[in-house]
Amino acid sequence: MGVGRAGWREWGGLALLALPTMLLGLDVTALYLVVPTLAADLHPTATETLWIMDAYGFFIAGLLVTMGTLGDRVGRRRLLMIGVAAFGVASVAAALAPSSAWLIAARALLGVAGATLMPSTLSLISNMFTDARQRALAFGVWVTMFALGMAAGPIAGGALVASFWWGAVFLVAVPIAVVVLVCAPLLLPEFRTGGGLPDLLSVGLSLTAMLPLVYAIKHVAADGFDGEALVAALIAVCSTVAFVRRQLRLDEPLLDMKLFTASRAFSAALGVLLIGLVGFGGMMYLVTQYLQLVEGLPATTAGLWMGPPALAMLVGALGAPLVASRVSPGVVMGGTLALSLAGYALLATAGADNTPSVVAGFAFVYLGLGVIAALGTDIVVGAAPPEKSGSAAALSETVQELGIAAGVALLGSLTTAVYRAAVEVPPGLAPDAAEAYRDSLSRASSQVSAAALDNARAAFTSGLTTAAITAGVAIAAAALVCMTVLRHVRPLGEAVPEAEPITSAHGSGGNDR
Repeated sequence: MGVGRAGWREWGGLALLALPTMLLGLDVTALYLVVPTLAADLHPTATETLWIMDAYGFFIAGLLVTMGTLGDRVGRRRLLMIGVAAFGVASVAAALAPSSAWLIAARALLGVAGATLMPSTLSLISNMFTDARQRALAFGVWVTMFALGMAAGPIAGGALVASFWWGAVFLVAVPIAVVVLVCAPLLLPEFRTGGGLPDLLSVGLSLTAMLPLVYAIKHVAADGFDGEALVAALIAVCSTVAFVRRQLRLDEPLLDMKLFTASRAFSAALGVLLIGLVGFGGMMYLVTQYLQLVEGLPATTAGLWMGPPALAMLVGALGAPLVASRVSPGVVMGGTLALSLAGYALLATAGADNTPSVVAGFAFVYLGLGVIAALGTDIVVGAAPPEKSGSAAALSETVQELGIAAGVALLGSLTTAVYRAAVEVPPGLAPDAAEAYRDSLSRASSQVSAAALDNARAAFTSGLTTAAITAGVAIAAAALVCMTVLRHVRPLGEAVPEAEPITSAHGSGGNDR
């Protein structure tokens, strides 16, 4: 393409790349409002429900860096098309799932396919737009489309469930896949660097470091700490150690571990992103459950209630860079996270007939997410050496996907544990109904009349309160990190003194002193 300003083909390619980008965001959140309807059909246990929710995110997080490297070797457009086709096929399999196990497997395949899309779209944008200002605008469009997809997910999920059935949520991907496959050869150029395949042992170690740990968390919440949970946790720890040691020895590692020691801002921003996304992912899952199972709202109505909080995310994502052009991004992030604590406080006081307060609280959570997603990613990429900016971007995406999935697992499991400790089964229930009542509110709702659910609703609300307090404490710690470690990060666009090394390819102030 050559160095210069982008033309109609590049902007058309960006519009095409916006489709799978929005689909990725939509698939993260669309399922939240589908769970009660899905549970009534497939009857998953509480643990199976959590796996249905977060298998997608964990496989994306585990394979993002791998797929980014693979795209460099085999061709970014080619990998994008392969991933889009696989995403369409896996979506049909998920829509037609006859059992919980089938749906979990389909969601895992969706995660594998989704892991090819995000690094491919970002890499293609980086190569298509060589003019700095146009490239910044193109990345802004990418972030906005992902945010719009996340915001539209609950609304689309509620509307589709009300009009069709829960599987219709997955079929949205099919027409998008067809459009991308037809238009990609016309609008998207191909880029590849050549070389061999990524280190397969590193890929395997990264997955065995992540998935057993999640299993251990779920197992402890469901059945308590036992030998099975201990074995899973030990596998995760040993795999993590082996993965890190292997990356330090390889000439071309899957993940360059030196990025973590090169800059305090890099590691701190990743930590803030992880904590922020854990809080958001867990509270999104619990708030959607609250609206439908405690407040008794139809899926469509619950989806509409989730619309205003999503707008707060867009305000944060678009407004934060403007403020950060005059104030340190670390201070902006820390201040907004501190403000979002009001949201966690509102969620911690949730009770019956309290929808406006819960929605207002979640709006504060969404606001914090928009700000740290916009500024945290810029700090991560800016703090890395220019030749490592691609790896840094992929790592930022990995942390964010992992955070959402971990939030569902951690806060969802915590809520389930509190629910089971607090719930009192009404007398006279049949054995199957009593077991469902003790397991989770979603299962109780499918087995027991609404009039008999008061105690179950109160137990769930107690779990929501505990989860909100726990997440709020973690967010307060993240705000403190922003105000201390990241407060020296320069405002966006501020020139770097000649005496200091430039670590940001965009001049965005990622250098920490």
